[in-house]
Parts: sequence; C-alpha cells; structure tokens
Amino acid sequence: MTHTDRATPTAEREDADRSTADHESADRADAVTRAREAFERGDPVCIHDAADREGETDIVYPASGVDAAAVRRMRNDAGGLVCVALPDDVAAAYDLPFAQDVLDHDLAADHDLAYDERSSFSITVNHVDTFTGITDDDRALTITRLANAAASARNGAAFDFAAEFRAPGHVHLLRAAPDLVADREGHTELALALADAAGIEPAAVVCEMLDDDTGGATSPQDARAYADREGIPYVEGRDLIAALR
Repeated sequence: MTHTDRATPTAEREDADRSTADHESADRADAVTRAREAFERGDPVCIHDAADREGETDIVYPASGVDAAAVRRMRNDAGGLVCVALPDDVAAAYDLPFAQDVLDHDLAADHDLAYDERSSFSITVNHVDTFTGITDDDRALTITRLANAAASARNGAAFDFAAEFRAPGHVHLLRAAPDLVADREGHTELALALADAAGIEPAAVVCEMLDDDTGGATSPQDARAYADREGIPYVEGRDLIAALR
C-alpha cells in the first residue's frame, strides 16, 4: 500500500463511528421488534418514555394478557399505579370522560403539568363480579374484561359497559390522545401504538417502575437491568415512535 492509499486516522474514526451507529440503529430496531412480538404473545414490555418528559419506565402489558401473576409483578416489581389505557374512540363509545372534566371541585381546575399539556386520567372502575376490587384476581378480572370491552367497541359489537363495570373502583382508566403518538408521546399512547402494531385488542396496562431507595422513578439503567434479568424486552419511547408512527 502506498502512502496515498493508506487510510487516514480521521477516515478510520469516521468508519468506526458509522459502524457503531449502524450497530446501535440495528439494536434499536431489534428492541422494537422484540417488544411487538412480546405483545403478540401477551407478554410484558418495559418502555422508557423520554428523559425530557416523565423520565419513567413502565412495565406494560396487553390488557388481554393480564392474570393475577401479572398484577402481582406490577405491584411488586414496579410499584406505581396499575392503569388501563384505552384509545380515544373506545373511550368515546362508552362515554368515558377525562376525570378533570367531570370533577365538580376547584381541585380539577386547569393546572400546568411539568411533563405534558394534560393528564390522561379518566374514571376508576371495578368489574361487577369482583369483591373489593383490589386483589390480584379482582384487578386481573377487571382488566381482561376491559380488553373485551375495547375489542367490542372497535369491532362494533354490542357491549353493555355500565352493566359490566361499576365506579369508583380500583383500576384507573386512561384515555389516549386521538392520534396516539402523533398527538402525545406518553406511556398511554406508546402502549396503545404497540398494541395496534401487534394486532391485538386496543387496550394496554401500564405501571410505573419506582425505586425503593430513592422513592423516585427507577433509572433507565436499572430498569434495563431488571428487564434483562427477567427476559422482558426493553425499548425506548423514541424508537417506538420512529418505528410505529
């Protein structure tokens, strides 16, 4: 090789940088694929929204795949609120409002949220066949029946929501933005976009992962380590948005 044929240090660095970027891009695409496949099987996924948003990782399940063991995992391994995310059209079909719009109290006035323009919280429900509604079995029943309700609304099938559920209850409902991640990039929308990509019922369960030592959100590093130990796909919200939008 002549002197003019020899690669310069700068060119070598650029080649290495390109190789690293290609590898990282492939890893991100693989994470999205594994998350979608997990949802298709009814298995959980860990989703980190964004450092400049809530900065939280949620354990997320397709609602149809939740049993008592799944509820137990969420309350023990995550520790946040167990909520069921529903698409805007499903919520509209059952007249499920935003909680802020129906609370007749000064506390429900408009507030400036640090992480978004508005909260997704709707009402809370229990299935009518539950006892207290808070046990793992009770919440699993409520959640799976909510998945049935969502599928029925999306398919145009009859479903008497008021006869199946009572309020208030122990499962928090979340109403997604109409165009999901195109409108809002919260866990509510990320989870439902993933459900759509997986071709399953349009209902998902989200539960924030909290740190026992700090009391704050579990760091992305610790959440990823947990996911690796448990064999759960971990995916960044930005990668889901890029792949599913």
